[in-house]
Amino acid sequence: MLRFPGHGHRRPDEVAIGPLDLSARVDEALAVQAVAFGLGAEEIAVRRQIVLRHMTHPGARALGATTRDGRLVGFVYGMPNDRTHWWSTVVEPYLRARGNDAWLDNSFVITELHVHPHHQNRGIGRALITALTDGAAEPRSILSAIDTDSPARGLYRSLGYEDLARQVYFPSAAKPYAVMGAPLPLLRPRGGPEGA
Repeated sequence: MLRFPGHGHRRPDEVAIGPLDLSARVDEALAVQAVAFGLGAEEIAVRRQIVLRHMTHPGARALGATTRDGRLVGFVYGMPNDRTHWWSTVVEPYLRARGNDAWLDNSFVITELHVHPHHQNRGIGRALITALTDGAAEPRSILSAIDTDSPARGLYRSLGYEDLARQVYFPSAAKPYAVMGAPLPLLRPRGGPEGA
């Protein structure tokens, strides 16, 4: 279990990274995602069903970042990719157009990664994604992220993810996404702590 010292002006929160029963704590996880990603109640209700369905897939795993008092402040989950999954069917034509559709085979998909804004910029997201992918049997990882220069995309690039396709449009998503891929294990920061 990884631990991150707290910071702040009142009472610092120590955060631990460890296994998460995402099906049992789905509402707490989605509350973090709602704040981190700016989602409304309707979209959260839809995502709840998706998360619960994903967690029934073979090989699906989740990790959480929890405070000492058990509050969930971040989570990540993923699974071995399957070309028949909805996400794969949407991104496949974009990847094929760039000659990258082989990435859909023998890859571990990072489905969601979110950290509460009050706990961001402390290395928690990096620790969550590296710990999850360290347990993957697949030789590489893929994910999608909003196609803009953002802290999330910067994090993924620092871990070794590269753009495989850009301007990917998901049904009902207003903004385009980028599909990114990286060989496993993910890169670690040089000369800095794991949580840098």
